[in-house]
Amino acid sequence: MRYLYALFLFASLVAPAYAEQVAYTVHATEIKQQPFSDAATVARLGEKASVKILSRKGGWVKISSSQGSGWVKMLSLRYTSTAGKRGDSGLQSMLNVGRSGSSGITVATGVRGLSEEDLKNARPNPRELEKLGKFAANKSDAAKFAGDANLEAQQLDYLPAGGNR
Repeated sequence: MRYLYALFLFASLVAPAYAEQVAYTVHATEIKQQPFSDAATVARLGEKASVKILSRKGGWVKISSSQGSGWVKMLSLRYTSTAGKRGDSGLQSMLNVGRSGSSGITVATGVRGLSEEDLKNARPNPRELEKLGKFAANKSDAAKFAGDANLEAQQLDYLPAGGNR
């Protein structure tokens, strides 16, 4: 009897309480086979597609829709009601960390600031600056990219010299 009680208590802490909840996509998004960015894509959902929430794991939500079932990023969804929103609970929330890919790399969302001492002791890294230069686009590449995305050219004034804004 004691074993059953302990098992029930553990299950209630680890298993999240699910309620069938409806949400919609904020923008077009992919349904992934597993809760990883590099997992196989099962289907694609358009903007404002209705989905049923099945479960949550870290920053991913398991959904069911007319397009298929699988995992989408939590930030791709808006809930029809914030009341009754379900997710990881109890021990599961402590043990569950968002995974960015099948490599097992874990991620944490947050902001880490630099202290005044960090800024005073900062040193340039010429190799990293050289790497950054490889990302530069020339005018024709930029024009092609803008044209492919149906963007329109706009004239912008340069900032005044000396850092005055």
